[in-house]
Amino acid sequence: MLANPASKYRPFQGVQLADRQWPSKTLTAAPIWMSSDLRDGNQSLFEPMNGERKMRMFRKLCEVGFKEIEVAFPSASQTDFDFVRNLIEGGHIPADVTIEVLTQSREHLIRRTFESLQGARRAIVHVYNATAPVFREVVFGMQKAEVVEMAVQSVRLIKELAAQQPGTEFQLEYSPEVFSSTEPEFALEICNAVTAEWGATPSNKVILNLPATVEGATPNVYADQIEWMHRHLARRDSIVLSLHPHNDRGTAVAAAELGLLAGADRVEGCLFGNGERTGNVDIVTLALNLYTQGVAPGLDFSDINAVARTVEYCNQLPIHPRHPYVGDLVFTAFSGSHQDAIKKGLAAQKKDTIWDVPYMPIDPADLGRSYDSVIRVNSQSGKGGVAYLMEVEYGVVMPRRLQVEFSSEVQSYTDTHGGEMTAQDIWSLFDATYLDADNASVRYLGHHLFEVAGHGKTPAQGIELQLSMEGRSVQLRGVGNGPIDAAVHALQSAGLEVQVRSFEERSTKASQHAGDAQACAFIELAAVGARSERYGVGLDSNIVTASLKALVSGVNRLGLQIESTRDKVEEAVA
Repeated sequence: MLANPASKYRPFQGVQLADRQWPSKTLTAAPIWMSSDLRDGNQSLFEPMNGERKMRMFRKLCEVGFKEIEVAFPSASQTDFDFVRNLIEGGHIPADVTIEVLTQSREHLIRRTFESLQGARRAIVHVYNATAPVFREVVFGMQKAEVVEMAVQSVRLIKELAAQQPGTEFQLEYSPEVFSSTEPEFALEICNAVTAEWGATPSNKVILNLPATVEGATPNVYADQIEWMHRHLARRDSIVLSLHPHNDRGTAVAAAELGLLAGADRVEGCLFGNGERTGNVDIVTLALNLYTQGVAPGLDFSDINAVARTVEYCNQLPIHPRHPYVGDLVFTAFSGSHQDAIKKGLAAQKKDTIWDVPYMPIDPADLGRSYDSVIRVNSQSGKGGVAYLMEVEYGVVMPRRLQVEFSSEVQSYTDTHGGEMTAQDIWSLFDATYLDADNASVRYLGHHLFEVAGHGKTPAQGIELQLSMEGRSVQLRGVGNGPIDAAVHALQSAGLEVQVRSFEERSTKASQHAGDAQACAFIELAAVGARSERYGVGLDSNIVTASLKALVSGVNRLGLQIESTRDKVEEAVA
């Protein structure tokens, strides 16, 4: 039994704000967004991102439209330091993007941080120290005056070091860590001291970041704290007021929304909410909440699947299938009454009119999602039963999205033919759909791999890919960072413009029907400019061959027209 809370926990005490204004306000514009996926998000992973994953995440964040990205804690590790240097020296930072780096209020860490920023065009230096009573008294054993002096000395040093790098435009960000648990008067005192030391002006603003480092109360309490600071801060016109909500109570999105109503200008968070403990605020959810209210979020999630697959790859963490707006199942209703209402709503929805479909707060097409999953008739048990038989009888463990895709093929088959499908019937349909389709316009014949000189220290992989295209044998050539990437470039040379969204390889389990175990590859593909994905599947004793077969399978599943690419094929094989 849980302990008596009255004897163990004390209620959170917020500020006294009898004339609060935020409840009567409405959000009409998006905030400044700052992604902390490469810092807060990265430090929360079982296995932190390596350089390749960091760069892939950085590029995706730039594509989405973030103009401020916290890229590292350069004084914390050589990996983080080197990543900042790579971004700057490699010219990877777009002209309209400002990188941000984090440091504690310690001299040697601040100096190391500035070393990492040599040569940057613009940078935000984010410094913090803890201000809450339990940290002052228990963790650090410091008095209030000492805490203020630590912050002021750090800002003084940052100002001095910034002056020594005149080629870089520096902006200061300061966080009173655990702001939401700090006495409001003390948080105000230390923030005012920081902006005074920096010499904040309307043309040289300081970012004051007020984090709910540990969520300790309902979102309205955080909003009261933000509004109180917004009203009382000195030099308010010289401050960018920023929010950094964590999700310990599961209300970070609500806290951020109310904090913006209370006067904040900026939000820090992570795509899909990854972060320490229970996570940072989920920027995707927050941005799309604005979008559904008619407010342009300033971030591009029109191909949300591509964003999700990148984040899953970089974080090596799955996105929950019921995650708001993004999960694989959020546009799938298994309830018969829900499906009926959705289908009727979609039929009644007119083009270029206000979106008003039952059970669907957002148009899937706006996110690059298709309607397939919401208009088909399916059930959880049906999909699960197909996946179970494929695994037990044939040793093929399908990815979740392939289960959803293939189950629609099974449903279509049973609607047409009636009766019950046996395990052998299901396998025959799987084989005809993915492995050996009668109507396949592209077929794999063979391949040859070769090494080529790459860029810098990274070797490149070359491939000569032998295919049958509409019965004609062709040989295509491509170069990439691995066999699959090289094969994709080979296909692109023939006009087959595809993108790999996800890739998995597994060994099939030996079974009475399938025999010995083989390598099984699953590739999720999208045609460039298309709004839907299809899986390709390949089986072979060699994993590279299985992967290439899966790639060809996916091309056929997408139904790309060879006729429209015949001239490019002629050029590619010439």
